[in-house]
Amino acid sequence: MANFDDSLKNWNDNTLKPVLDKNGERQDAFTTTSGIPVERIYGPSGEQGGEYPDNLGMPGEYPYTRGVQPTMYRGRLWTMRQYAGFGDAEQSNERYRYLLEQGTTGLSVAFDLPTQMGRDSDHDLASGEVGKVGVAIDSLEDMEVLMNNIPLDKVTTSMTINATASILLAFYLVCAEKQGVPWDKVGGTIQNDVLKEYIARGTYIYPPSASMRIITNIFEFCTEQVPRWNTISISGYHIREAGSTAVQEVAFTLANAISYVEAAVTAGLDVDKFAGRLSFFFNVHNNFFEEVAKFRAARRMWAKIMKERFKAKNSRSLMLRFHSQTAGSSLTAQQPINNVARTAIQALASVCGGTQSLHTNSFDEALGLPTEAAVRTALRTQQVIAHESGVADTIDPMAGSYYVESLTDEIERRAFEYIENIDKLGGSVTAIEHGFQQQEIQQAAYTFQKAVEDGSSIVVGVNKFESEAEDTDLLRIDGELERRQCAKLADLRSRRDNDAVKKALAVISETAKGDGNLMPPIVDAVRVYATLGEISDAMRDVYGQFQPPVFV
Repeated sequence: MANFDDSLKNWNDNTLKPVLDKNGERQDAFTTTSGIPVERIYGPSGEQGGEYPDNLGMPGEYPYTRGVQPTMYRGRLWTMRQYAGFGDAEQSNERYRYLLEQGTTGLSVAFDLPTQMGRDSDHDLASGEVGKVGVAIDSLEDMEVLMNNIPLDKVTTSMTINATASILLAFYLVCAEKQGVPWDKVGGTIQNDVLKEYIARGTYIYPPSASMRIITNIFEFCTEQVPRWNTISISGYHIREAGSTAVQEVAFTLANAISYVEAAVTAGLDVDKFAGRLSFFFNVHNNFFEEVAKFRAARRMWAKIMKERFKAKNSRSLMLRFHSQTAGSSLTAQQPINNVARTAIQALASVCGGTQSLHTNSFDEALGLPTEAAVRTALRTQQVIAHESGVADTIDPMAGSYYVESLTDEIERRAFEYIENIDKLGGSVTAIEHGFQQQEIQQAAYTFQKAVEDGSSIVVGVNKFESEAEDTDLLRIDGELERRQCAKLADLRSRRDNDAVKKALAVISETAKGDGNLMPPIVDAVRVYATLGEISDAMRDVYGQFQPPVFV
């Protein structure tokens, strides 16, 4: 136990002051609506006894339970990053520019299933799926249209892409080149978390070993050439969407992260050279206090893992920085306007838990792609929390709550137990191959669904307080879009230098057979307008395609 007043003085002098001198805060003073001053941070000072648990630390200091930045939202609000993408590049570009006009502060790109699976829009397996759950991106030309009139040196972009992350990153970087933006000015994130695809989501292409090689190649490439890029967003979001508990979400996400760091270190990378660019992506569900505690526990766990397990020295290597998204699986098609309330509660939990970036789901997403009105309401939800609720005026406002601190400790304890079990199985990759995480999630999902069906867990409007179905305006994708996208591909292939494309693809295949970094030849292929499917196939021909195990 430390003394809070002593910790506060040391923090003010050594951690906070340099940040305030450099950046200041959003305003000179923060008060409640009654004019009561709001302090930066609260703790058990003075007459409260002063004893302060060591495992809390101070904001911006190890173990980062109370946040990764000394000023948190008093210095800068979280990035309001609305996830969007549908149809073709032109339609999605219109939506992005609309969101930027409405006050969103970062882009987040959703790709359609063919793009996620490494298939061009004219592939037989893409039929019926082009532009349906995200935007269709087949080539550099599509990326150029997608980012038209969006300055890539001023707007950060998160791309929810995994198996084809290397290719989409290359599209983005070459697009920046064509805008005249140097790579060291480009900021953003690729999800690039294939392990969770094997566990929970299914948009994998190559076997795990090949996927890990591609991921570590991206780490190495960006460390040297794209220093502001977050090379992976290790995702618990889809693990939770598949039915996991909050504890499983933290445990399996951090276990995957351990595997990525181990793979990079084994490949010869210095942990302190790449770990500072790792980021995380978490779900936010309805149990408000558990979600707040989950984020606090995850930060503390990651700091301990990096310091004790990987001997990281750089403070940035110890920081768990995360994007969060409200829970898609909690949205209901019944009484969809209720989803506004669910999303608000979840977003508030994320902010109270210290997120760096947040996407709020639209109320109509259980029925279809979000309409502009629904997207605007989702963004306004974040803006109301930021500017009207007061929760951004002090750091870690839930700290010291007996309930929240107890939940934080218990989530940490249970999640570390899971990680120990995964370690005993040989790590995440081996555990995935044995189906450990998948079966744990299946059991949790079954338990939850059984509780909904027997009424012991209430979902408002679904198994209690039901009403007649409501009419909702839906966004529908033009049935002609797939034909137009295929025609654009055919036109591109007729205009480009196909000999140059053939040579570039051959270099990718040869590099895949050896041990060189795959990113430079992928970038070269993108520059001559090789398509996403062609580049994917160049590696698919070498690595093969992963076939999941069957569990009985």
